[in-house]
Amino acid sequence: MRAIRNLGIMAHIDAGKTTLTERLLFVAGRTHRMGEVHEGQAVMDWMALEKERGITITSAVTSLAWRGQELHLVDTPGHVDFTIEVERSLRVLDGAVAVFDAAHGVEPQGEAVWRQADRYRVPRIAFANKMDRVGADLGATLASLRRHFPGHAVAAVHHPIGAEAAFAGFEDLVARRAVRFDDPGDPRAFAATPGLSPAGEAARRALLETLADVDDAALAAALDGRDLPEAELRAAVRRATLSGRFTPLLCGSALHNKGIPQLLDAVCDWLPSPLDVAPPAGAAPGGGPPVTRAAEEEGPLLALAFKVSLLDEKRRHVFLRIYAGRLAEGEEVWNASRGRAERVSRILLMHAAQKTRVPAAAAGQIVAVMGLKETRTGDTLSDRAHPMVLEPIGGYEPVISQSIETATLAEREPLQEALARIADEDPTFRSGEDRDTGQLVISGMGELHLEVVAERLRREFGLAVRTGRPQVLLRETVTAPAVAESTFERKLEEEEIFAQVAVRVAPLPRGAGLRFALAPEVAARPFLREEVRRLLEEGAREAAEGGALEGHPLQDLEVTVTGLAWREGASKPFAYKVAAADAVRRAAARAAPVLLEPVARVEVVAPTERLGEVIGSLDRRRGAVLDVADRGAGAKVVSAEAPLRALFGYATELRSLSQGRAQFTMRFDRFDAAR
Repeated sequence: MRAIRNLGIMAHIDAGKTTLTERLLFVAGRTHRMGEVHEGQAVMDWMALEKERGITITSAVTSLAWRGQELHLVDTPGHVDFTIEVERSLRVLDGAVAVFDAAHGVEPQGEAVWRQADRYRVPRIAFANKMDRVGADLGATLASLRRHFPGHAVAAVHHPIGAEAAFAGFEDLVARRAVRFDDPGDPRAFAATPGLSPAGEAARRALLETLADVDDAALAAALDGRDLPEAELRAAVRRATLSGRFTPLLCGSALHNKGIPQLLDAVCDWLPSPLDVAPPAGAAPGGGPPVTRAAEEEGPLLALAFKVSLLDEKRRHVFLRIYAGRLAEGEEVWNASRGRAERVSRILLMHAAQKTRVPAAAAGQIVAVMGLKETRTGDTLSDRAHPMVLEPIGGYEPVISQSIETATLAEREPLQEALARIADEDPTFRSGEDRDTGQLVISGMGELHLEVVAERLRREFGLAVRTGRPQVLLRETVTAPAVAESTFERKLEEEEIFAQVAVRVAPLPRGAGLRFALAPEVAARPFLREEVRRLLEEGAREAAEGGALEGHPLQDLEVTVTGLAWREGASKPFAYKVAAADAVRRAAARAAPVLLEPVARVEVVAPTERLGEVIGSLDRRRGAVLDVADRGAGAKVVSAEAPLRALFGYATELRSLSQGRAQFTMRFDRFDAAR
């Protein structure tokens, strides 16, 4: 396992990560031609929709070999609507390459995926791409990284030779050599000469100074006034990167084949193997203290299902990261998350949508398996005699919905089946029937997300569907504390049933969700068994789902049970669930409830002369401008926030008022009070 690297390529949309992945595959000999995204020929963008649109929609897995090491690589989407693909990939990866456009620095989704990597403590290296385009500046990219991620020490390990169109290579600050790319048609062709320029030596000193803040050996050398030779410096960069406190910054141009072998070397040198990261921690089914499982092939099986995909033939494939033990075809595995056994029929090594069947897989590998009918995203597979449940993969609640219908009534049932299969793949997608109108409604993370779902239904499932106008999904919250009490008292077949519950509800900060608690005096009551406590919480959460104003779920709400009355012989656990739900509904109605709507963060890059029109258009859409920054080359960056429902159709308006010269990105930020 020491020779395995599990890594992801992550970035903002159009930063060039799929082009970079294509070059990595070619240089490593995994493919024999370089697929171009703009020509719809990228291997990793295997879906027809990806080829047509030139964007990555679903994460794709491949493997390659470099310097005797086995690299399992995941190419992730850059569009915010498909952020769950990044989330579940980072959950199972040991390292990542964060790609940035050297002309733009840190962009919104690039910042979002960096934060996702922080959440899972994934060590990473950064790659400044497109160094040969107008406005590219490695120093500005480094400053942008430091400004956006102040908790990370970031330093360049390359110093560019030439700028923009004259970019010809870089000085390798670790190896003290100049690397030039003389054949733009071959990413494997480069010439290296020893020595650094005076500017390169200054950049190397800056690298050592940054490392001294995060690595003891580099600090000792700095205090002694001693330079670090190549081997020691390379080891210091590795230690600091694996600690998560340091990120080395490389540079190149994927489209024009500059810097690819050096990036592969950096992956092998500085990103972790499965043995370099903390062993996976989980819990025994049914509770208990946390336990860990060593990453070794000889131990009992432990694997996490991080993705379900139908692929191109609509057969169910479950993607697994194997943390411990071995998995063989025909073997029975225990789904510890669901408490049921399943059998693996096939094990596949993936190269995008291409499959290679293998008889077995071992700890450290990422594979797809067939035959698992009940396993869902986030489930843990283990040995039945040694069950263990890993932390599930976090989900995202949909923020937008629209109606969907078929041309004929006969297609309604096939449509529902197809929607269920897509929901099986995508944890951020929901579908269901509107209780008032009887219409089928689909919900997702954005307009593009639902547009892609509808197009998949037409192409992959042969259904002629029509969709309605998108609508945002609302939430509710309370703005003041309130109390209420409810008594459940019934007589059933001469048996008296009684429960009495008093609750207090109070607002929480935005994004806090729903918290349930028992007042200390209630928790100390001797009759409060675990079953009663569980049913009290279930009742409170069910009431919150029903809302207090218009039936939208309540969130950012604290529910505290402040009183319970118990009548010996008459009090039944289920009655406390009913009473708790009624008490929460009454309290929420008295707590000044308000509607919450989804608010999006927006970043617009526009020509300076169009700044006034851009700000005016955001103002008309109830937007609030947070910052205006200079991007250089006659462009301004406007950071703002606006209600999501006010941004429908904004791309078309922005294109019109800027003659197609402005660009904008947005991402869901939070639910907040409707303006």
